[in-house]
Amino acid sequence: MSEAAGVLVSVRGEARRTVPPDSAVIAGVIAATRDSKADAARAAASALEELTADLAAIGGVALGVDTLRRPLTWSAHSAVTREEHNHDKRTGEYGPTGKMTTSVSVQITVRVLDLLDVLGARLAAHEALATHQVSWLVDWDNPAWPEVRAAAIRDAVAKGRDYAAALGGRLSTVEHIADPGFLAEDGQRWNSGGVRFTSSGGGEASDAPSLDPVPQELAALIEARFFADGITLTPDSQGQI
Repeated sequence: MSEAAGVLVSVRGEARRTVPPDSAVIAGVIAATRDSKADAARAAASALEELTADLAAIGGVALGVDTLRRPLTWSAHSAVTREEHNHDKRTGEYGPTGKMTTSVSVQITVRVLDLLDVLGARLAAHEALATHQVSWLVDWDNPAWPEVRAAAIRDAVAKGRDYAAALGGRLSTVEHIADPGFLAEDGQRWNSGGVRFTSSGGGEASDAPSLDPVPQELAALIEARFFADGITLTPDSQGQI
């Protein structure tokens, strides 16, 4: 091949950036065990009322469509009452104790991270509440997202230039920039999106959850196609392209 020809160059670009989290989501359960279903339900409701009153004292409000981005919100859901089961100390058998337990799932979201210290102290004071997960999240509209996406495009351009230069040519025009999968000729996407975040949480239930903010990694992945000009594939003096 001796004449210069336009060649299609397809690459993926990737970029990552670490940012502070925008919010913390604390998942927990309020549980109360009593002799009857009604008593257990009343005890759980009372414990929930005490918790929400404590949260309100530091600016918390119930979660709703108009309070999604308030500094501190809570929601209570999935209330369940069931028979308590335990191991009999005398026989070692596992079975019902004759008591009833009401459990209420609670989610607390903190968007002003300066509240975390006082919130941790408040939560630890509620014996009926057990926390089992703390997740750290980044908003979809965090200002770092456009920056990391732009960095992924720059990475793709740099790769494309490397490929073109290796063939003795140079990039000339951009044909396509897309999220992963949009350029697949068979229409099948190998990835549902070009960005992601990481979060932390899990582990054993605790009365005093760890509320130290965990830095979050934003990752942008894009696919790009460029045209390269000046590619001849003419062998050099050593017979290499």
